Amino acid sequence: MSSQTLAELIANLPEEERIVLSLHYVKSMTTDQIATTLHVPERAIITVLAAGKARLQQSIPFDFPQPR
Repeated sequence: MSSQTLAELIANLPEEERIVLSLHYVKSMTTDQIATTLHVPERAIITVLAAGKARLQQSIPFDFPQPR
């Protein structure tokens, strides 16, 4: 594992992954709430959330909670 903090790893994600992960984990929003807020289909949020988690999991040995 690199010496980067989780915040640094998240900051280096593509913008849409960074936004969705932040809303989900920091603001505790559900995928439905995020989809409504961003005016996109919930399936798109689920896909972006999975991609962002996968990208982070490549960098850190941590099990993320499953989407709500």
